[in-house]
Amino acid sequence: MARVLSTAIVLALLAATAGAFALTEGAKLERSPIYGTRVDPLFSPNGKAHPVANIAFRVRTRERIDVWIESTDGHKVTELLKNRATRPRQLVSVVWDAFTPSGIAARDGVYRPVVKLVRSHRTIVLPSDIRLDTVAPKIRAHLANKYPIISPDGDGHGDSLRIPYTVNEPAHGILLLRGKQVVYTNGQKLTGVLVWSGRRRGKGLRPGRYLLSVAAQDRAGNRSKAVPVAIAQIRYVVLARQRVVVKPGRKFALRVSTDAPTVEWRLHGRSGVQRSGTLHFTSPKSAGVYRLYVSAGNHTAVCAVVVA
Repeated sequence: MARVLSTAIVLALLAATAGAFALTEGAKLERSPIYGTRVDPLFSPNGKAHPVANIAFRVRTRERIDVWIESTDGHKVTELLKNRATRPRQLVSVVWDAFTPSGIAARDGVYRPVVKLVRSHRTIVLPSDIRLDTVAPKIRAHLANKYPIISPDGDGHGDSLRIPYTVNEPAHGILLLRGKQVVYTNGQKLTGVLVWSGRRRGKGLRPGRYLLSVAAQDRAGNRSKAVPVAIAQIRYVVLARQRVVVKPGRKFALRVSTDAPTVEWRLHGRSGVQRSGTLHFTSPKSAGVYRLYVSAGNHTAVCAVVVA
């Protein structure tokens, strides 16, 4: 009799174990009622890149749903949908703009979208967190000369200006010319170099002085305020004087500013090549007003030579 009872108990335990295993495997094979989830992981209402958090998912069966945003400690922040009827496999899209029902912006931090299936009496926390970040990055430029000179003529001498920078978080570096963006880095690193070739919208700029500022934009789209870093001068060839008065047949000097090693000149039928720096000439023997042309590459400066 005892042997029969022992056998019966063993058989009962085996049956219970098999049943539990079957239930477990069945639960594993059961499809989730929500699928196709897409959630923006990061956003900022202060930025243009990602001003809202988009949340999208599909409901597998006919349902009525509630959708809300909650903090990591389970506190409900705002409700996005209430008792919304859905069809099988319908795409549901909602947007969170970071504001609560009272109109106050939520604090920076991590939040979770939650879906409640009213008919099925199930609440599902979507597996994608949302980070709200409204703090702009800080950028610092490292430029020793605040009044740099560039000559973007393509001769390989001083064609561009390089501005090294650092940021306090991964962000795009931005260079602004008189308040207008001219350079935007592709990468989002803690250090980088902004390179400006004296162009705006693909066109070369006229000689002159230009205010340059830097800014940074982080992954959430927050952009820092522009910080002035330099007053850059675009210069090709500049003469120290635009008018020289000299006696007939006398020697005179004129300084030229250019990054070209040599310059070409023309004066009253004569021409030549001299090293950049201080140029030396002999004035015409007849009184009059003559034009002295000094060229570096495709750029020319003119000086009036008054012989009297």
